[in-house]
Amino acid sequence: MTSEPWRLSLEHVTAFSYGSPARSSFNEVRMVPLTTPRQTTLSAHVSTNPVASQYRYWDYWGTQVVAFDVADPHDVLEIRAEAVVDTADRSLRAACTWPELDDSSDVFFEILSPTPSTRPDDRLAAVAESLRQPAPPDTAEAVCEWVHSAIEYRPGVTGVHTSAAEALAAGQGVCQDLAHVAVSLLRWIGIPARYVSGYLHPSPEPEVGRSVDGQSHAWIEVWTGGWWELDPTNLVAVGPRHVAVGRGRDYSDVSPVRGIYAGGDDDHMSTAVIIVRSR
Repeated sequence: MTSEPWRLSLEHVTAFSYGSPARSSFNEVRMVPLTTPRQTTLSAHVSTNPVASQYRYWDYWGTQVVAFDVADPHDVLEIRAEAVVDTADRSLRAACTWPELDDSSDVFFEILSPTPSTRPDDRLAAVAESLRQPAPPDTAEAVCEWVHSAIEYRPGVTGVHTSAAEALAAGQGVCQDLAHVAVSLLRWIGIPARYVSGYLHPSPEPEVGRSVDGQSHAWIEVWTGGWWELDPTNLVAVGPRHVAVGRGRDYSDVSPVRGIYAGGDDDHMSTAVIIVRSR
């Protein structure tokens, strides 16, 4: 049984303030939602203050990037991303056999290889071996269930540079950490897995027209004869609540804002996400 499609309006504002003016800055923004079989981006716009010329491109992993540079001194840089997206429940469970997966290993070499954030230690490798099931899709689901039970969701314990092994050792973390641990386990087992960044509406049955504080979120996609999505943090089906923005090997491939600046000191970042279900 599938749920009804949703239309979501999103506003994501990130602001950087500096103790003394930054003389210039160059930035890459990954905040434009994807269009996929599960979702359609109807409109998307990124604006900045100070105003700056932009150029857009799709990176190697298929995420749209908005790049801009601010050449004049500035005390504050504000980035505002707005989008309207139709979402649905169409993340179908794909099925293949282990021999079929082995035959595809060369194609998915990059998605099977560890990164600094997902490289397993001895404990992760042992856990991965224990979770292998007779069929790859069952294994993917077992991995997500194990990660959900093994790591307590707790903000502030980890950071963007925390590895999967470190998060597991802590036993606590946020959605980024649970996604990294799941990806690490799946790749060790031999299932192609990629990290997904995006947004999550906090309510499974939201009131139409009501603005709420949304969340940046992370989940995973696995390939078991086709790509399908899993959310180890919430252990729920990926559906209309989820809006995908980027995919990659780990968080570093899809970070919402990446940049450098000259001058300035004591920089401080704030961020807010507002989501409205309009139908």
